[in-house]
Amino acid sequence: MPPARIGNSTLNTSPKVPIPTLERLATYLRFLIDLETSHVETISSTDVERQTGINAAQFRKDLSYFGEFGKPGVGYNVSELQSRIARILKIDQMQPIIVVGAGNLGSALIGYPGLREHKFDIAAAFDSDTNKIGRNLGGLMIQDASDIKCANEAIHARIAIICVPASAAQAVANEAIAAGVKVILNFAPIILKVPDRIAVRNVSFLQELAVLSYHLTTESRK
Repeated sequence: MPPARIGNSTLNTSPKVPIPTLERLATYLRFLIDLETSHVETISSTDVERQTGINAAQFRKDLSYFGEFGKPGVGYNVSELQSRIARILKIDQMQPIIVVGAGNLGSALIGYPGLREHKFDIAAAFDSDTNKIGRNLGGLMIQDASDIKCANEAIHARIAIICVPASAAQAVANEAIAAGVKVILNFAPIILKVPDRIAVRNVSFLQELAVLSYHLTTESRK
């Protein structure tokens, strides 16, 4: 099946589950983690709407793709719902990740503590710059990008984050796929050419800023 495309994203997924639903599931998960930390035991769909801004009916529809949730008149058990969504998103266990590109962006991602909270573990960092290879970055030794396949034989990472210039991104993606990576988060300003079985999410800061700039323009017209 060819990959689904939404905006600047390419993602292989079941035709029954829209990509925006998966994106909202991640929002629900973050919300539920905060609730559990605050010792909240149950919530209603109305609570979700009030605190996340996502319509209650939309919330119920999103969950309906994956079975029955909650109890009429009682609501949703926060801990149970969090666990089920984590299983749906395959982050009920730690997911190892490799980062290729140890520049400013790659370094920031490696140093971001919130990833482990959501069961994402950056297990290895790679770069092609000889001045960076061998240096310590956030507790990881930066490895030669040409060694991705060999290194991943021990890591078994299925997720790669690409933070390299556009000119190097396609070659890096090819190396990562050859190493066993199944999904890629791409920060390079280029559309990667990958097999249909590989999921890619393209992150473009410029595109997001352009959309926000447009909203500034429309706001000034009011």
